[in-house]
Amino acid sequence: MSDEQHGDRRRGRFWRDNSLTLAFGTAFLLVLLGQALAGHAEFNEQLTVDGLQQISLGQYMTTSDFAVDVTENWQSEFLQFFLFIFGTVWLVQRGSPESKELHKAGTESDREQRLGEHARSDSPRWAGTEDWRQRLYSRSLGLVMGCLFVISWLAQSVAGVAAYNERQLRQLQAPVGWGDYLALPDFWNRTLQNWQSELLAVAAMVILSVYLRQRGSPESKPVGAAHTSTGVEG
Repeated sequence: MSDEQHGDRRRGRFWRDNSLTLAFGTAFLLVLLGQALAGHAEFNEQLTVDGLQQISLGQYMTTSDFAVDVTENWQSEFLQFFLFIFGTVWLVQRGSPESKELHKAGTESDREQRLGEHARSDSPRWAGTEDWRQRLYSRSLGLVMGCLFVISWLAQSVAGVAAYNERQLRQLQAPVGWGDYLALPDFWNRTLQNWQSELLAVAAMVILSVYLRQRGSPESKPVGAAHTSTGVEG
């Protein structure tokens, strides 16, 4: 096999082996662009109503209005995963593939988690340690999701107060400070409308997957699995 053929095979394996991430990453960028285009049009319409000069797409994407619209969705998504990751350690749902098996509620044993002396040759290096590195790595996914939630929520609040104050100034009203903005309905309306939708989506996925199937999906049980089968993926 020539070097060129070998390179083509490697590239083919890369696209196949990472297709899920690549597909959703590409879809994310396309949807983000669509949001920017729609938001830009709406923002310019509002500027026209207010008797102000319109701005370009590039300028719009650096505004606080665009930033707050993006970050308010990001923080709710990271909150969803943070709560789900930690919640499924202890909470179970009989019959759902999104749940662990009923008798495995909790952090499980070192043998089940392949920690310390039970780590295998292909286990992550920190999984085989017996100190703080193991404790940190064994909770790293939830901790990173929690940090991303806090960072994006903070970004939402900073962008949100800037966007709010821009509207205040257009209406010849006094701007507010960041602390005052956190107590305003504008901030909590933006926040809670996203939280409730994410929590509803998780709850629906957990309970609907008890009774419904999607052939070939790891988020579903095998089509012929019993409704009571828990923690079984297709």
